[in-house]
Amino acid sequence: MHKESRDAEYSGGGGPERQRVISAAWDRRQSFLMTLGMGLLLTAFIGLRFFTLVGIQRPPVWFFWALAFSTAFSLLVWRLRSATPAAAALGGVLCLNLLSRQYYEVSWTRTAFPELALLFFLTFAATRYGRLHKEAKGLTDRRGRSGRQVSQVMANLGVAGFFAMQHETGFFAAGLAALAEATADTVSSELGQVFGGRTILITSGKSVPPGTNGAVSMAGTLCGVLAAALIAGLATALGAIDARVAVLVFVCGVSGLLFDSLLGATVERWGWIGNDLVNFASTCLAAYLMIRFFHILEPPQAFW
Repeated sequence: MHKESRDAEYSGGGGPERQRVISAAWDRRQSFLMTLGMGLLLTAFIGLRFFTLVGIQRPPVWFFWALAFSTAFSLLVWRLRSATPAAAALGGVLCLNLLSRQYYEVSWTRTAFPELALLFFLTFAATRYGRLHKEAKGLTDRRGRSGRQVSQVMANLGVAGFFAMQHETGFFAAGLAALAEATADTVSSELGQVFGGRTILITSGKSVPPGTNGAVSMAGTLCGVLAAALIAGLATALGAIDARVAVLVFVCGVSGLLFDSLLGATVERWGWIGNDLVNFASTCLAAYLMIRFFHILEPPQAFW
């Protein structure tokens, strides 16, 4: 079962247990600090890699292709109104970051770019379908279609962008696990309300209205699980990881999805943290579990 969509995050929700509301100011501050911290970390690693490429010798051909693809990806996201201009630009930077794994002389198909493209396709389709459904039922209106904000993109993709640029298989797989979690989370949230069914609070099993923080439904969870499986399956089909690692990517992605619901039903519901920090923490957990599991799967000398 999964976390339902949080369109009414600041409305206080409903249901059998009282739901506190995080203040908008505190939520913005959390999102800003998370975005700033991850932005500095990614900038340091990206800067080091591109200094190596540009500062020592003429950049390889793949770099120019990666730059072109990343720019086109950013413009596509913006034109489809899936993100604000700033958030779309951040998506392009993260795309370039993923493609920079070619620095280790691997094919672009063995970077996390194909999985990022699949994430975008699945989440765009689910968001679009879910929005149209909710508009038809009068559950929302047509305002506020500017797309995702910078903090939302960083919360969902920042961890993946950091780990998936690494050469070591364990770290790379951790990035894929974070992508699987982010995909599963968005798909389950958007489609859970569309397909309906009983919605319960994950911590108590009590029925709650859709949109309540920490609420899950069987239909939404299955959609999220399928989305995580598609991410892991694509990476396997392209030869980026083997079947054993793909299973772990799937398991860690789904674990992060369930952890997202648990955080939503507790600390977010209590008004301690906002949705961006919940999403960020869930991708962190997915990546951490992947690293730990891979360390068990492979001998330490092979991992490092």
